[in-house]
Amino acid sequence: MTDLVAASGSDTAKTAVVDEAVTLSASGTGEQPPTDQHAEWAPLEPAPKKKRIGLWVGIGAGVVVLGAAAASMVLIAPGTSVAGVQVGGLTPGMAAETISNRLAETEITLTGMGGDVVVTGADLGASVDAEALADQAFADRPLWNISQWGADPIPATISLDAGTAESALRSASPASYSEATDATIVFDSATGTYVTTPAEPGTGISVDALSAAFVEAIGDGKSELEFTGDPTEALPQISTEAAQETATQLNTMLSTIGFYVGEERTVPVAPEVAATWLTVENVDGQLAITADSAAIQPTVDGLAAAVDRAPVNATNITDSSGNVLREVQAGQTGRALGDTSAVADDFAAQLADGNANFALAVTETPFETTGLVRRAEVDLGSQRANFYENDKLVNSWAISSGKPGHETETGNFKIRAHVRIQDMVGNNGDGTKYRTPDVPWVTYFNGDQAFHGAYWHNNFGNVMSHGCVNMPVSAAQWVFEWAPDGLEVNVHN
Repeated sequence: MTDLVAASGSDTAKTAVVDEAVTLSASGTGEQPPTDQHAEWAPLEPAPKKKRIGLWVGIGAGVVVLGAAAASMVLIAPGTSVAGVQVGGLTPGMAAETISNRLAETEITLTGMGGDVVVTGADLGASVDAEALADQAFADRPLWNISQWGADPIPATISLDAGTAESALRSASPASYSEATDATIVFDSATGTYVTTPAEPGTGISVDALSAAFVEAIGDGKSELEFTGDPTEALPQISTEAAQETATQLNTMLSTIGFYVGEERTVPVAPEVAATWLTVENVDGQLAITADSAAIQPTVDGLAAAVDRAPVNATNITDSSGNVLREVQAGQTGRALGDTSAVADDFAAQLADGNANFALAVTETPFETTGLVRRAEVDLGSQRANFYENDKLVNSWAISSGKPGHETETGNFKIRAHVRIQDMVGNNGDGTKYRTPDVPWVTYFNGDQAFHGAYWHNNFGNVMSHGCVNMPVSAAQWVFEWAPDGLEVNVHN
């Protein structure tokens, strides 16, 4: 058939076609047509070809439509800008790569300092979460969403790694840099306090300012920018103010540092000892206090000797109603130190937090209280003074009470005052005045009547006084010391 098609349009071809037709016809009937009719046959019409043009055109248009629909499901809308980078028409993966490349390849020309030097975003450690931004761009603005075509730029957080940028800038422009000096804190043994030395600024290129300029340029769609490499003041990590604040904190700690039982600083720690425990370190530009538990441990090992004690019972002088007139012996709770295996570590951690008062765990034993009910009795009839403790006579002396006209008043009284020594003055029965100098151990119980020593006579057991109770000097001293204010005195005949 190829040959036939190639020969179509000649008489021979027509005859051949006719012959073929005849042959086909004969084969269909089993008869041969008469050969003499050959010239009278009409030429055969070419078989009409099927029109396939519409089908192929339809398939082509379908492929275009299907391709566009598929693209709209995987591409970002046209006109979409992320971090100043156009990513419209890209897949999220391509967009992320484009954003990352733009940041890495952006050039920064450092001007000044005797010549220009170029560094790149990659040199400075520029970074952005390109994958997340690309995914956000595709999620918010897919190509199929025509309303998002050409929408506002998607903002991005771009940063420079401070350490990487600092290293690159120092290498690029070393003349811009001089080292700053941090403020320091040291313990001064002469004063027993922490003191500071001031900080000194240096010079350098501001990474913060460069970062801001870099981010602005990227946001504006630029791939290069200029930035001055001239030195600016570079502040030290540790300022004078920060050091002074930490020194003040340390000195406050030194004023109270120790091991406490309740409110009592039972075991104080000397500043020079505490200074061997404490260290001030620069941690990421901040001053931090640390403590060495191994240095604390020897003090912990000696705590029991300073803390443990037996209870001490209290003794009080009281009146007959139980009112305490004087504390003879203060009571003291007994205590025993608890487990100290973790004290050094715990105190070290506490000191690092600025707390220098460590509370010790102890077991306490309460004390008992003994009351001494004391009273005095003056028997005018027998001219004796008797002194009782818990109703037991503990001392008794002959006395000289008031003579006629100056009688000692009877009744129940309470001691109101003690005077170690004084001159006594008054009126005699004949109207004259008397004055007795340096009367010792005066214990008043009723107005101007008192127990006191009488050095001017030895006639005890007989009335002699102007109303007071005269006693031997040593006896008067004993009463002065034994009988507190408030002690009950009974004077009777």
